[in-house]
Amino acid sequence: MGTTVAVGVEEEFHVVDLATRLLTARADEVIGRLPGGQFGSELHSCVVEANSRPWGRLTDLAGDVTRLRRAATAAAQPLGLGIVAAGSVPLANPDTLSVTPVPRYQHMHGEYRMLVREHLICALQVHVDVSGRDQAVAVAHRVMRWLPALLALSASSPYWLGADTGYASYRTLIWRRWPTARAMARFESAADYDQIVADLVRSGVITDPGMIYYDVRPSAHLPTVELRICDACPLVDDVIMLAGLFRALVIQESAAAAACIPPSPVRPELVEAATWRAAQSGLEGSLVDPETASPVPASQLVRRMLADLRPTLQATGDWELLTELTESALARGTSAARQRVACARGGLPGVVDALRAETVAAGPDDGRLRSAPAQDGGSARPEVPLARAEAPPADIGEPRPNANAENQA
Repeated sequence: MGTTVAVGVEEEFHVVDLATRLLTARADEVIGRLPGGQFGSELHSCVVEANSRPWGRLTDLAGDVTRLRRAATAAAQPLGLGIVAAGSVPLANPDTLSVTPVPRYQHMHGEYRMLVREHLICALQVHVDVSGRDQAVAVAHRVMRWLPALLALSASSPYWLGADTGYASYRTLIWRRWPTARAMARFESAADYDQIVADLVRSGVITDPGMIYYDVRPSAHLPTVELRICDACPLVDDVIMLAGLFRALVIQESAAAAACIPPSPVRPELVEAATWRAAQSGLEGSLVDPETASPVPASQLVRRMLADLRPTLQATGDWELLTELTESALARGTSAARQRVACARGGLPGVVDALRAETVAAGPDDGRLRSAPAQDGGSARPEVPLARAEAPPADIGEPRPNANAENQA
């Protein structure tokens, strides 16, 4: 792997009514006003999915993500609708919402009932190119120890159906009720992995390979490994941070696997415990180090991950950028914490307004990233150049196929 390993993201956006701030089942109207190829529907008709192209440079990825957000917002506004990138929105009435009318989703509704009714959540997914499925399977297990830290950095779903849940990422608890939503076990090869997928489909518990909801998994139809544990993020800064960190993890662990270096001996039970803690406290409390089973301050664990990735990030030219983005995220806290501040000032409608503002306003401008104000009301950090210019391979900017059939649900 070299410094032009491609990375792309899939973002899910809630559609809200601008007058009531309620989640609304009008995603199809928004999608109908958008160009084809990079937008699609999801399980619920209140969600729009946006698929970036794969890019070698983070600056190009950031520009693509911002362009897609602006396009979705522009399509929604004339309809009296808004776009929110967050794990959940605080105001929703499940009785007014519906499943997208396609056969797969209708079947899922009949089979999984309340899981589908309450699946009013949005995720960020990151795709990183790999050389083949064996490599994707090997990497998916090897990066497991750092996934709770990535979840904590993304946490943006403290409110659920009008209530403060006490969690930073309540989306994680909703999500993990699905039968395959968990850390991925170790598999010896892609053939070994494909066999368990086939067995799960044969069991009838899931209907197709797209319902393998591991926190990281090989793509079923693309030469990528997917990060799936994160909440949707209001700030483009955080999207780029998570994409850059995950790409570095994939590059580093791919090299280690090729050198036959054993993965860190981390038990899945501890990863699950660490994931729950990350969902509960985000960056505002302690996380669990899956290697030692010890509670550690969130900032300490995140900085340890960053330090571990330094050689790879220096090789890709992203060390300064990722350090700045990560330190800024630690300084301002999670979206969940900012939402609670917004609620104290303007109630739950104020939370929706704050999320919409971050979704629309955050993003690169002339190759730079903007950041949200610090939690204490301090000024935003200076804008930071995204990355050194380095030409990606000629095929890096080509669009991927729409992957709706393989998405969260």
